[in-house]
Amino acid sequence: MTASTSDFPDFAAFAAYLDSLGLFHMDLGPGRMRAALAGLRLESLPHLAAQVVGTNGKGSTAALLAGLLAAHGLPTGLYLSPHFVSVRERILLGGKMISEEDWTRAASAVQAAVAGRGLDGRLTYFELLTAMAAWLFADLGAEAAVYEAGLGGAGDATTALPRDLTLFTPMGLDHASVIGPTLADIALDKAGALIPSGQAVTGPQPAEAAAVLRREALARGTRLFDAAELAAYDPSSRQATLLFPKRLDVPDVKLKLAGPHQAQNAALALAGFALCAEAMGIAPDSEAVRRALAETFLPGRLHLLRLPGMAPALLLDSAHNLPALTALETALKALLVSPTALIFTCLADKDFEAMASMAARLTTGPIYVPELPGVSRARPAAEVAARLGKRAMAVAGPREALEAVEKLDGTVLVCGSMYLLAALFADRPN
Repeated sequence: MTASTSDFPDFAAFAAYLDSLGLFHMDLGPGRMRAALAGLRLESLPHLAAQVVGTNGKGSTAALLAGLLAAHGLPTGLYLSPHFVSVRERILLGGKMISEEDWTRAASAVQAAVAGRGLDGRLTYFELLTAMAAWLFADLGAEAAVYEAGLGGAGDATTALPRDLTLFTPMGLDHASVIGPTLADIALDKAGALIPSGQAVTGPQPAEAAAVLRREALARGTRLFDAAELAAYDPSSRQATLLFPKRLDVPDVKLKLAGPHQAQNAALALAGFALCAEAMGIAPDSEAVRRALAETFLPGRLHLLRLPGMAPALLLDSAHNLPALTALETALKALLVSPTALIFTCLADKDFEAMASMAARLTTGPIYVPELPGVSRARPAAEVAARLGKRAMAVAGPREALEAVEKLDGTVLVCGSMYLLAALFADRPN
């Protein structure tokens, strides 16, 4: 595929345009994406496409599945959100960022397709990047790609893509104001990503969500597998097991992604890989599986950093809702980590009332709540600090929060918002 770069002469011009769309602007629905894909002649994709939908664990599961496919010799694309330092972190091929020149070509191709279809209005930030990811993976010869959904399922841009498989990570109460208000409502929206007469696999779900998912799969004729039917990962024995399409035992696999909850993500990724392997005629290889699980890593998932000039280690985690904070608390206990202090904030569209008490008990030390300049959905730091109690204090920004903890001993935990972690990466990247 070729495309003119006349719309965006360089990456800086594209980045400025992307920023003008508004990172947090949402306009859910498949219409614009389907029209853009038609304009790009991507009504079908030249690669196997797996979509990962859910509330928590989407990024880790997507990365693990992409790692498993790549370890078996397949050029594999991975589409993630959000990013930490550079937007180019969202579209990876073979685990590496794609060049700025290719990004510019992709953006121009998508803009030309949109103009050619006479769309009323522009693609949103997330829609544009999703269309670019599909175009880039097709253009650069990916044989498989894994797409992480952004919000929900039915109206998400990734659901407009032609897909071969949907994976469902655990569902919980998040974005309830958009796709809720109840867990059943959220599950129904996410079930909208089921492929009619296709295949899907789910990890463990709350009973209410599981019932909705099973009902909707039956209505659509979708074959819904439980991950435990296909694969398992046992953290105590460090053994991965593929039960399908042919049993394969892989001993002594220590996940690079830390925390007990990652065993569940690994099992779901293995189950998804089992279905992909059958569809593509791949014979799973024990060493390739071991290598993929042992080497796959994403920043911001129980990510331990030691920065120059900082006495304590920083433990960064992307937990930003109640289920994720609950998993984080469990992980800290399992890892025998007692944070000396906490850097925390929460976006305005999150259920902070439900999260506050859990966040406060993650440390017995001080809590620093930074403002997030430039993040339109940020909750005022003073508001967050007041709800967290006497140990919490508002500070001007992430830099000031780091300065407040730089002479402490032990480990400082940072969590509550992916955008807080991104701000810390941007300010003092590892």
